[in-house]
Amino acid sequence: MRGRRVLMESFVAQGVRHIFGNPGTTETPLLDSLPAYPEIGYVMALHEGVAVGAASFYAQASGRVTVANLHVAPGLGNGIGALYGALKANSPLVVTAGQQDTRMRLRNPVLGHDLVAMAAPVTKWSVQIERADEIAPILRRAFKVATDAPQGPVFVSLPIDVMEQETSVEAGAPDRLWRAAAPDPNGVAELAAVLLRSQSPAIVAGDDLARSGATDALVALVEQVGAAVWFESLRHHASFPTGHPNYRTSLPGDAAQIRKVLGDADLVLLLGGPFFEDIWYAEGSPFPNGATVLQIEQSPDRLAINHRLDAGLVGDLAGALAALSEAVRAGASAEFNAAAQRRNAMLAATRAQENEDYRARLEKAWNREPISMPRVTAELRRGLPDDVVIVDESITASLDLARAFEYRGFGDYFGGRGGGIGQGFSGALGVKVAMPDRPVVAVSGDGSAMYSIQALWTAAHHSLAIVFVVLANREYRILKHNVDVWRQNFQPGTQHPYQQMDLAGPPLDFVHLAAGMGVEAVRIEQADGIAPALAKAVAANRPYLVEIAIEGKR
Repeated sequence: MRGRRVLMESFVAQGVRHIFGNPGTTETPLLDSLPAYPEIGYVMALHEGVAVGAASFYAQASGRVTVANLHVAPGLGNGIGALYGALKANSPLVVTAGQQDTRMRLRNPVLGHDLVAMAAPVTKWSVQIERADEIAPILRRAFKVATDAPQGPVFVSLPIDVMEQETSVEAGAPDRLWRAAAPDPNGVAELAAVLLRSQSPAIVAGDDLARSGATDALVALVEQVGAAVWFESLRHHASFPTGHPNYRTSLPGDAAQIRKVLGDADLVLLLGGPFFEDIWYAEGSPFPNGATVLQIEQSPDRLAINHRLDAGLVGDLAGALAALSEAVRAGASAEFNAAAQRRNAMLAATRAQENEDYRARLEKAWNREPISMPRVTAELRRGLPDDVVIVDESITASLDLARAFEYRGFGDYFGGRGGGIGQGFSGALGVKVAMPDRPVVAVSGDGSAMYSIQALWTAAHHSLAIVFVVLANREYRILKHNVDVWRQNFQPGTQHPYQQMDLAGPPLDFVHLAAGMGVEAVRIEQADGIAPALAKAVAANRPYLVEIAIEGKR
């Protein structure tokens, strides 16, 4: 059979339901095969970065490995930034790109380049198929590597002539792998013993907890030991219910500030993440002096890679937390249980006070003009249904958004990892494809939205009922904050106005941009119009953009 048939049947065998892509000539073997495989839908994007971003968020939201299909060297180059985000997010992707005919390799053909070398730095494995006999075994390995913990993207280059070669090596059935390792009982006992000696435990909850369905097990352990729970500064999921009284907030972006907010914690338990993606250098450890540091991961790759551990454990996160909780229960004294309940009560009181402080901040900012970020996010909450899925790229509004919304666990919240902007709008496409029955709202700054504005066309083309919210302050506000930090850290002696960080000349007009791509849109400049506009947008059940004029840096 032809190589392209083996390619498509390998996708079917691996359970691929969608391909996110941008077409090109060397992708013709794949595109021309689509009518024969109606079980695979093709989600068309106008830019390769949008295709990869959508595929990455689809993989996160669906829990399924998926395929992104790009076009030779320039197309792969366009997708590299989003591929970096997928790597940082641990998204299980198989990214393919058509390659020029191998018989022209020595002629330096148009669009030709070393695709494997281009993709290698931002993937777990990068490979080119050299003959049709390799298609089935390479794809089988690609899907396996993408889903091994820690998960991540794989790249496969597909030369156009190889796709048309004949082969007798057919696509095989997918591997049946049980990879959830049971934790070492000795390790569980050691972690439990250390926890039972702690008087002020803190837990940092990473994205793997949400992906592996371990949130309930985490809640049980948290309440059992009386621990405070923090998220990483950049996260893809809400791995712990943000309305829980033991939830604190997201950690800041440098070691000194992390150490400060962890305060008097005498034990820090790291769960399911890379720990930490610092934004700024700061001297010292992120952990309080003298604190015991523990870590549980699904793979040994992450244990003790960045920080010395007093104890580390590999195992399925839900199973490991359940085993740890049982070991703590068995060894807990009445005094420990009483102390844990006192800690829970203190954390609840702290949370109640923080809620009061937030309400006071909201009241103070309520009537500011242009509209303040606390008011905007409160109005968003008022205008959106309880089952809304938030795709967050609000950046400088993210803390207020987190206060306004409560995320119960997996599926309520998706954010970007790695720090690259433009993930929100493209990511919302993938989330909606994965979760068609829930309302999906992407919240983005105006600067970030311009990095993936073509996502609006894809939403209209495929009738994806996404509400795109643009918080328009007509500036790169986050960069202005970062300039302030840079000046404080490095003392350059400059105090002139911010350079090249304003978007007002000419002003961006998102209503007309959306209309040009077939999406209805409205601009809101008064706060009392936000909630009704959002309610109308959700009820429309079609792609809809709401641009909201908000305050800039104060």
